[in-house]
Amino acid sequence: MRQWTIDAFAAAPFMGNPACVVEPFDEWPAARWMQNLARENNQADTAFLRRRGPDEYDLRWFTPTVEVPMCGHATLAAAHAVIAELGEAAGPVVFQSAWGRLTVNGSAAFYEMDLPADLPRRLAQAPGLSEALGGVEPLEVWSAAYLVAVLQDEASVITVAPTLSKVAALSKTLSGRGHLVVTAKADDKPYHVVSRFFAPGIGIPEDPTTGSAHCILAPLWSARLNQPKLTYFQAFPGRGGSIVAEFRGDRVTLGGQAITVMESVLRV
Repeated sequence: MRQWTIDAFAAAPFMGNPACVVEPFDEWPAARWMQNLARENNQADTAFLRRRGPDEYDLRWFTPTVEVPMCGHATLAAAHAVIAELGEAAGPVVFQSAWGRLTVNGSAAFYEMDLPADLPRRLAQAPGLSEALGGVEPLEVWSAAYLVAVLQDEASVITVAPTLSKVAALSKTLSGRGHLVVTAKADDKPYHVVSRFFAPGIGIPEDPTTGSAHCILAPLWSARLNQPKLTYFQAFPGRGGSIVAEFRGDRVTLGGQAITVMESVLRV
């Protein structure tokens, strides 16, 4: 059985966010086995597929520590594996998941994912957040699947150094997951919005490029900038990834590239 390491939302190798994708199963292996393999891979997420029918699969995601209900970049990586590595898709790839029905169109040149929007609600107060952000005072705080802090400018996003234990505790209180997005309108750049994503709630200090976070950011920034389709840059130090996101009512389209950097053969 094969698996691939794929950089998702990446214009070149070693950019974006790596995910491992395992060749599709006909029947699910034991959850414990999948968790052990994800731990062995030690990437933010490993995607597992089960065939349902032509161009349709069940999809599950595991971090090194836990199965998660959503993962955008590993969904893009899974579609890339099906389309570019296996050549199995004649049309759009459909995934059935705990996140709902997910559809991916395109080719290795550019993919588009159709995902549920995660509409944030504004919080009047977030006591302790400035302290957790190392003294940075957010302009606004929002809550959805993740806590979102809108900062003053791009430089504040780039330089923020949060205390992760405080982020986890505060975010679990305010949004239930233990994760935090920091974001700001970009300076005069080829992209409109900049962000970073911290996920200490599942043992990931900082994630390089996070599709699910943009299901929150797309409705938030589309309303703020009065523009449904925007380009986002997630500024993970030394890496970073680009996402084109379009907000469409209760859905979000996320677009980006993916590149296979490794193919391996499992001996277990």
